[in-house]
Amino acid sequence: MKIWAHRGCSLRYPENTLKSFEKAGELTGLMDFMGIELDIQLTKDKQIVVCHDEKVDRTTDGSGYIKDYTLSELKKLRIAGKYQIPTMEEVFDLLLDKMKLGLKLNIELKNSNIYYDGMEESILNLAAKKGWQNNIIYSSFYTKSVEKMRHLDSKIELGIIDRYASDCLYKIKGGCGANAIHPLHTGIDLSADELSNYDVRAWFTGHLWPELPTGNRLDLQKLESKGITDVFLNEPEIYV
Repeated sequence: MKIWAHRGCSLRYPENTLKSFEKAGELTGLMDFMGIELDIQLTKDKQIVVCHDEKVDRTTDGSGYIKDYTLSELKKLRIAGKYQIPTMEEVFDLLLDKMKLGLKLNIELKNSNIYYDGMEESILNLAAKKGWQNNIIYSSFYTKSVEKMRHLDSKIELGIIDRYASDCLYKIKGGCGANAIHPLHTGIDLSADELSNYDVRAWFTGHLWPELPTGNRLDLQKLESKGITDVFLNEPEIYV
């Protein structure tokens, strides 16, 4: 089973911050650890920033939609009193040395609720500028965005996200161009044999930072028997 840090080490540190990514990056080279999953949005002035929600209300001391903030305005907000919403370029720069050692990024384009015009071109151009296209998997719930990414670059690795494995596979067979399926871990409604030709990266819901007492550990062997190949975890450090 391959382990990914979901929004960084997001149980012990605020999600999608440079601190959560720094701590996840320290796992590079440990057995089964693949990389970091994160989410991107676009600001009013078309800058790529890393944040899961379309609004800043839950994770910062501000309110409103990211699309209505310029980058300079967004940088004035605080996460847990001291962190900022990072730009994607800041994340690349932070993790450069780790990516040289094989760390991968799964970049989710958060464009299924709000469509950010030009997001696909922007992230591909930034990755090319940094020179780490081969270390990146792109994913989205939005089929048209995945299809556009494939049209822009025939060589990139793409994952299609949905709640059920069958819905992911349906979108692939419809021609969206994805290589992998990213279903909810409880949405594995196909047999392991039916999934055997794909990377199946499962996502989870549940508590994020601040840390709570650890409950029962996931049975990774059981998940693997269902055909899941990778998991996005909030506390990857206890599984690698």
